[in-house]
Amino acid sequence: MDPDSAESVAGIFGESDAGELPATVGVTARSLFSYQGLYFHLIEAERPLAEGLAKARKSPLWTDINTKLDAFITPYDPQTWRGPADAMAHRFYSWRAV
Repeated sequence: MDPDSAESVAGIFGESDAGELPATVGVTARSLFSYQGLYFHLIEAERPLAEGLAKARKSPLWTDINTKLDAFITPYDPQTWRGPADAMAHRFYSWRAV
């Protein structure tokens, strides 16, 4: 993601987050980060997202947000990109104060 696109990307998500899509997926919080041309998307949820994502991908709301984001965000590795699962980070350490 071009860092100059951050405001546009935030606006796209802000518009979407004001609607029904986050609840459909199960999203309770979202944070977007950029670092040296990379885009990071942290989603928090109370339940696993796989089921909600499968349902949401059939929605025109999902298609709309992804079409809008295509103008600003490109896959890290276009040769292997088939969908968001191909660019998801895997947590290898977590800690939380009790």
